[in-house]
Amino acid sequence: MDYEQTVEYIYNTSPMFQQIGGNAYKKGMENSFLIDKYLNHPHTKYKTIHIAGTNGKGSTSHLLASVLQESNYKVGLYTSPHLLDFRERIKINGSSINKNFVINFIAKYKFFFESIQPSFFELTTAMAFSYFAEQAIDVAVIEVGLGGKLDCTNLITPVLSIITNISFDHTNLLGNTLTQIAKEKAGIIKPNIPVIIGKAEEKVKKVFLDLKRKAQNTKFIFAQEENFILSSKLLLSGYWQLNTKEYPNLINELGGYAQIQNAVTTLCAIKILKRDVLNIPPQAVYRGFRYVTANTGIKGRWQILQYAPKILLDIGHNIGGLEYVVQQLESEKYDKLHIIFGIVSDKDILSILQILPKNAIYYFTQANIPRALNAQTLMNYAKSFGLRGRNYSTVTHAFASAKLSATKEDVIFIGGSTFVVADALLAVQNFQ
Repeated sequence: MDYEQTVEYIYNTSPMFQQIGGNAYKKGMENSFLIDKYLNHPHTKYKTIHIAGTNGKGSTSHLLASVLQESNYKVGLYTSPHLLDFRERIKINGSSINKNFVINFIAKYKFFFESIQPSFFELTTAMAFSYFAEQAIDVAVIEVGLGGKLDCTNLITPVLSIITNISFDHTNLLGNTLTQIAKEKAGIIKPNIPVIIGKAEEKVKKVFLDLKRKAQNTKFIFAQEENFILSSKLLLSGYWQLNTKEYPNLINELGGYAQIQNAVTTLCAIKILKRDVLNIPPQAVYRGFRYVTANTGIKGRWQILQYAPKILLDIGHNIGGLEYVVQQLESEKYDKLHIIFGIVSDKDILSILQILPKNAIYYFTQANIPRALNAQTLMNYAKSFGLRGRNYSTVTHAFASAKLSATKEDVIFIGGSTFVVADALLAVQNFQ
């Protein structure tokens, strides 16, 4: 098989959660331990940092990986989902996994995988861990796929665990309350390994404080209590200028209001890693934050595609993430606001529609995945919340229509789903 055939084989034999939802989720780690043993425990060959959370874990993972790269470490980065290319999930120093490794890995272990039928995420996690071992990396930043306790990444023994925040998402799998979700995420906490809690409401914080009382030699650090950021300013470039005691005038290339908290969590992680494990000079922190896109290839975080009209996109896709998006849109200056919006069918649709701006022109659409909520259905729901617009069967059509309608003084925002953003990025490529 060539690369395209190999990736198609992976998709067909191990359906993605992103495509079919909960049916792709295997609750349990039996396969993960089987695979890990068969591959001779590749994750033990390098240091790891484990990052869970409802929102912000991707941005935090990329920021931290960027800083470690600037510290002259060879850094593996494992994140999900991908936007345009499967290989985005597995990177070393910003470069995607080699196509030949993907081909050879599947060819070598195909019969073993077929005998145990792993999920898509179990298979790709094994691939990532093996690739990092083969390439002799120094440290890997590992993002949890879903939840924490039963996630297949949870077989690692990291030098640091991070839980960025707790919000409502995947409630059908993780629980219907923030307390239940917090307990699931807390499953990555391990004895004798420090854990950073990024942002925690009182009821969520109580879960972690209870765990702290019971924990054996596990240091809990609540990032919000560290008071890292003295002041912050959003620059015309869309970047954040942050002032901290240790890093005055720190430029965070990731825009969006959510990125202040992600910066706090990352700075907290840097403090712990510097003290206990790694050498991270100040200049690496400055360069890591300033050049995170070039270093890691991160996309979809309050990303500005063009000006006049200003076109923005963001992968915020649950109530917690979209609250930040709405807050940021309120600060934008424009004549008219155009919103290209689609969502997957297993989200809390009504709660999300309730917070969306009513002054916008909507282009209701659907991503090219089975989980996508039908655009017509979405528009019908939206009408009852006073949201006006038309529906489009593809993101490409919605994007083309918005571009035709918008003037230079307008803003076009694209979001609601990671997969809508992915389709939009593809549409932008095609338009160019």
